[in-house]
Amino acid sequence: MKLAIKLAYRNLIGAGLRTWLNVIVLSFSFVVIIWLKGIMSGWDYQAKTDMTNWEIGGGQYWQENYDPLDPFTLLDSHAPIPAELQPEIDAGAVVPMLIVQGTIFPEGRMQAVNIKGIPSDQKIFKIPTQKLDTATDAIPAVIGAMMARNSRLKTGDLLTLRWRDANSTFDAADIVIVDIFSSNVPAAELSQVYIAMDKLQEMMLLPGEATTLTFGESKENRSEISGWTLKTKTMLTKQVDEMIKTKSAGQTILFAILLLLAMLAIFDTQVLSIFRRQKEIGTYIALGYTRGQVVCLFTVEGTMHAVLAAIVSMIYGMPFLLWQAKVGWTMPVDASEFGMAMAQTLYPVYSIGLVASTVIVVTLTTAVVSYLPSRKIAKMNPTEALRGKLQ
Repeated sequence: MKLAIKLAYRNLIGAGLRTWLNVIVLSFSFVVIIWLKGIMSGWDYQAKTDMTNWEIGGGQYWQENYDPLDPFTLLDSHAPIPAELQPEIDAGAVVPMLIVQGTIFPEGRMQAVNIKGIPSDQKIFKIPTQKLDTATDAIPAVIGAMMARNSRLKTGDLLTLRWRDANSTFDAADIVIVDIFSSNVPAAELSQVYIAMDKLQEMMLLPGEATTLTFGESKENRSEISGWTLKTKTMLTKQVDEMIKTKSAGQTILFAILLLLAMLAIFDTQVLSIFRRQKEIGTYIALGYTRGQVVCLFTVEGTMHAVLAAIVSMIYGMPFLLWQAKVGWTMPVDASEFGMAMAQTLYPVYSIGLVASTVIVVTLTTAVVSYLPSRKIAKMNPTEALRGKLQ
């Protein structure tokens, strides 16, 4: 095998430009595949991190009637906070949230919103709830940048908020926007108004009740609580996982095209090489090489294209990939329009497993493509091969 590698390397270098053209095309496939897979990994990591920081924490309990996709359930989606969680709530490890429907009237326009009551001293979410303690005549409220942009609101704006309490009585009051936060999670921003938990409970005539209970630490083995549905972090991020799988499946087509182009070039090179080097093949056999050893030599020679491509891709690909990991890839369209946690700029995340798996897959594919035309050598007649005639 050592001799085969040495001969294969010498033959490749001797082929000159033809070898380096194949190597450059194959190295391009290496870099593009690793970069695109890194983008997907970075999106997955960023989306889950942002959702944890702004929306789901380490997991949640939902009141059994609550369905975030069905606003009609909000009227009945509240229940007394379970006594067994009260110590964790007092310690700040669990954040209760009361969610009700409401309507705001910015500049005379009417807009439906979700009013979320949240403790002003909570530490699990990055939402600036401490601003809800602002002393003002109106009710202090915090909103997201996406909602502020869509509703043309800014800090200090005063507007009317209307809601329907537990007795189905409509009421209204003025709120003042005390802060506007920015995140990459549309579910935490669009049509969401945050006010102090105790204030919303008072407004809704629901003292001590909540809709969701968010815990800071992710624990998959939390016990079930009567009247509440446990939603683990894995369950809450399932949508992101499914989206990443869908995008990855679409990328597979691009990967296949890139590999097909590179493999086609290598296949043609191997066929041409076997056709032009018949005397050399006959000489190897005459010197005592078995047909299997000659097939192995040509297979190794073709596979070395991938090895050289990996080295070349490191030379120009590593600086590019590291630069991308630092500056990221900015989306050409507004990422908030996608309706899910997605930053405007995605930062690729590369892992040893990602790089190793890509190198292994491309190398094995190259080896198979190199072996296929080399099988013809096993059918060659040594005497005819020495004459340069292939049977």
